[in-house]
Amino acid sequence: MKNTINNTIDDLINELQNSQKSDGSWRFCFESGPMSDAYMIILMRSLKDPDEKLINLLVNRLLSVQSQDGTWKLFHDESKGNLSATIEAYFALVYSGYVDEEGDKMIKARSFIINSGGLINAHELTKVMLSLTGQIKWPVKMQLPIEFLLLPRSSPISLFDFVGYARVHIVPILIASNYNYFIRHDDTPDLSDLLIRYEREDDSAELSRSLLKSIKSEINKIIELPKNLRKRAFEKGKDFMLARLEPDGTLYSYFSSTFFMVFALLALGYSKNDPVIISSIKSMKTLICKTRQGYHIQNPTSTLWDTALISHALQLAGVNSRDPGILKAADYIKSRQQFTYGDWVLNNPSAIPGGWGFSDINTLQPDVDDTTAALRAIKGLTSGDSWARGLAWVLSMQNGDGGWAAFEKNRDNYILTLLPVPEAGRVFIDPSTADLTGRTLEFLGKYANLDSNYPEVKRAVYWLIKNQEKNGSWYGRWGISYIYGTWAAISGLRAAGIRKSNRAVVRGAAWLRSVQNEDGGWGESCFSDIQKKYVPLDASTPSQTAWALDALIAVDNKPTHTINKGVEQLVHSVHKTDWTTDYPTGAGLPGAFYIHYHSYRYIWPLMSLSNYKNKYL
Repeated sequence: MKNTINNTIDDLINELQNSQKSDGSWRFCFESGPMSDAYMIILMRSLKDPDEKLINLLVNRLLSVQSQDGTWKLFHDESKGNLSATIEAYFALVYSGYVDEEGDKMIKARSFIINSGGLINAHELTKVMLSLTGQIKWPVKMQLPIEFLLLPRSSPISLFDFVGYARVHIVPILIASNYNYFIRHDDTPDLSDLLIRYEREDDSAELSRSLLKSIKSEINKIIELPKNLRKRAFEKGKDFMLARLEPDGTLYSYFSSTFFMVFALLALGYSKNDPVIISSIKSMKTLICKTRQGYHIQNPTSTLWDTALISHALQLAGVNSRDPGILKAADYIKSRQQFTYGDWVLNNPSAIPGGWGFSDINTLQPDVDDTTAALRAIKGLTSGDSWARGLAWVLSMQNGDGGWAAFEKNRDNYILTLLPVPEAGRVFIDPSTADLTGRTLEFLGKYANLDSNYPEVKRAVYWLIKNQEKNGSWYGRWGISYIYGTWAAISGLRAAGIRKSNRAVVRGAAWLRSVQNEDGGWGESCFSDIQKKYVPLDASTPSQTAWALDALIAVDNKPTHTINKGVEQLVHSVHKTDWTTDYPTGAGLPGAFYIHYHSYRYIWPLMSLSNYKNKYL
C-alpha cells in the first residue's frame, strides 16, 4: 500500500508539473454540456460570421456527444436525455448547414423534443435563445418592464437584489425582451414543427403577472414622463453592461452573458461591426478548449481556480515551495489579485479590495472560494500586504448569519425565491452554503491560524452545525452535492478545532461511510442537485472519492478499513479514463449546467493521497 500510494503521488506530480504553462498557470478545460457550443454556432449564423472552421469544429463536438437515441445529456446517468440540451444542439446543427436533419439520429432528436412537450418545455435560458432567434414569442415572465432597472436599492426588489452572475444575464435579456428583439433571416431554420401546444406557455403566468403588477407599482412611484423614463432605463441597462466588460471583451467573463449582451446591443441599435461587438465575439472564440470529444467553448475559463488548487496540491504532496514551478505559479496568482472595487462592495462598503476571481480574464468579480484557494497556494510566497488584504477581504465577506456565500455578502432577498423561475432560490440569490462555509473555515483554521475562539470562526461553526441535514450530511451548492458539502463541512469543523467526537462530525462521517460504494469509492449523481436529496451514482468518481476520503482522514486517527478500501479504489481510478473520470462533479445552474473540470481527476486525488501519507505513513 505504501509504495503504491507513493508511486501514485509521484505520477500525479509529474503529470501536473509537465502540464504547467510558461506563465506559471495551469489551463485545464472547463467542460459543460452542449449549450455554449450550440449558442456559438447560432450566434455566428445569426450574424453571418464566415468562420466556417470554428463552426465545423463545434459541429463535430456536438455530434460526438450525441447519444445513440438522438438526445443530448448533461450527465451520463440522465438516461432519458435532456430536453433543453437537445433543443439547443439540434437547432445549432440544423442552422450550421453541415448536418442532414433527416439523418437517423436527428430524426430521433426531433421525436424526443416533440414527445417531451416541444420547445415550450425548455429551460428559461433556452427559451430566451429561441426568442432571440424568432422561434417562439418572448415568454410572459421575461417581459419585465425595462424601467425595473431604475428602481432604487431601497425598493422591496431591485436589480441589485440579484447576485452578480444573475444580474449580467438579466440586464441584456430585459433589454432585448422589451424591444421584442430577434434576428431571423432566410437561412434561419424554422422550428415551428417543434412548437407543441403553445397556449400552455406558462403554468405560472398568473403569478408572473401578479409580480409584474407589484413591480410596476414601484415603477410608478418614479415621477418622470413615461417616454423619458423608458429611454433612461435603456441607457442605464446599456451603461450597466459596458461598465462590466472585461478587458478581453466578455461580460463578467462569462460566454453566456456575453452572448445575450450581443443581442441586447443589436437591439439598442449597435451595428454588428461595432468595435464592442467585434471584440466580444472575438473574445468568445478564445474560450475554446480541446476535449476528448473535440473542441468546446468554455462558459468561463477556470485558470485561476485550477492554478491555485494545483499549486497547493503540489506543495501538500511535498514539492518544495521554492521549486521554480511553484514560484512561477505564485507569481501568476499574485498578478491576478484584484485591487479595484466591484459590485461586491455594495453590501460590504467598508471592505478593502484584495480578492481573486475564477478565470484568467476575471478582473471584476472576486469570490470567496477562489480567494482562499489563492491564499493557500501563496502562503509564505507573497508580501504581508497581499496576504493580509486577501485574508481581510475573506473575513469581511462573512454573512450576517455566520456563513459564507460565493460572490456577494448578504445577497439573500427572500422575495426573489418567489419568482416564477425554476430554482429561483439557487439561481438569483447567493446565500450562505455549507461548501463555502466549510472550505473557508478550513482555510482560516489551517492557514490563518484562527481557531474556534475567534468570533468569525465561532459564528461559522454554529452556522454549519445548524444547517446539517437530518441524515448527517450537508448540501454543497457548487459541487455534486452532499458528498461535496459534507467533505467541506467536516474539513472545516476539524480545522476550526472541533473535536472528532462532536455530534455533528460523528454524524457527518457516519453518513459518508454509509454511502461508500462496494468498490470502495464514492459516487453521487447530478440528480442529487436537482432533487435536493442524495442520489447515488452507482459508480465511483475520482473527485468524489477523494472528497469523502479527505473528510474521513480528518476524523480518524488511524487508517480504517473504510479508508484503505477507498484509497485502493482511488489509486485505481487515477490510471483509467472512462465516463467516471469525465463525470461532471461541479455544479452551476441546478438541472441546467454541470461542469466536468478536467483538472479534478488530478487535484483532489493528489490532495487526498497526500493527506493520507502525511498523517498515517
